[in-house]
Amino acid sequence: MSKPFSSPSRPRRSRRTDAPPAPGGTVVTYLRVSTSEQSLSGLGIEAQRATVLGYAQRKELTILDEYCDEGISAKSLKGRPGALAALDAVRSGKAAGLLVAKMDRLSRSVVDGASLMEQAAREGWALHFADLDIDTSTPAGEMAANIIISGSQYERRLISQRTRDALAAKRARGERLGATPALPQDVTRRIIKERRKGRTFQAIADGLMADSIPTARGNSRWYPATIDAVLKSDNAALLRAAEPASS
Repeated sequence: MSKPFSSPSRPRRSRRTDAPPAPGGTVVTYLRVSTSEQSLSGLGIEAQRATVLGYAQRKELTILDEYCDEGISAKSLKGRPGALAALDAVRSGKAAGLLVAKMDRLSRSVVDGASLMEQAAREGWALHFADLDIDTSTPAGEMAANIIISGSQYERRLISQRTRDALAAKRARGERLGATPALPQDVTRRIIKERRKGRTFQAIADGLMADSIPTARGNSRWYPATIDAVLKSDNAALLRAAEPASS
């Protein structure tokens, strides 16, 4: 039975030959937060640091160095200097393993995750995922990591597909996509009143431009279609509903 992710056409690599053997029981740690996550309690740098320290103590591992990326996504290893430096540390023989608090701190990509596990096995270093108590130097750890990385990638792609489907459904119903700019109520009220007086869309638009009143998007030019859209908007409907019955 072939090993997972093996590639007969790919040349086998080993640790750099000029580097001394990695001391047993040693690791370097990698921590990462993206911009949107920095304020969330469970994903901050300090929380991750506490998690990896606890794991290292339980497993009697010695942490030699720490690498960190802040404000960077885990979609790919590209553009993450901290992650690349941590990988270079284990590849060069500085430490026997790479320790992260959570698997998704290192990779959310099946391709990157599988490649890292294959590289670790081929070059003789281990990946440690503290939250799941996984050590990929063991067969059970390697299998568990493969399953979880695949599940993470599936979930992300499923969410993306649902988002695309929802946007397509809104588009098919003719709904506006994205945030709708707000037009001041006094401008909407003016348009309603002028239309009731029998003014054309073009005349209303000309009057607004003459008074230097911008559109909801901040544009200086008004069009008849823009006036029509305002009159059909929810804001206009709410203003009409709030008017006294005698008006």
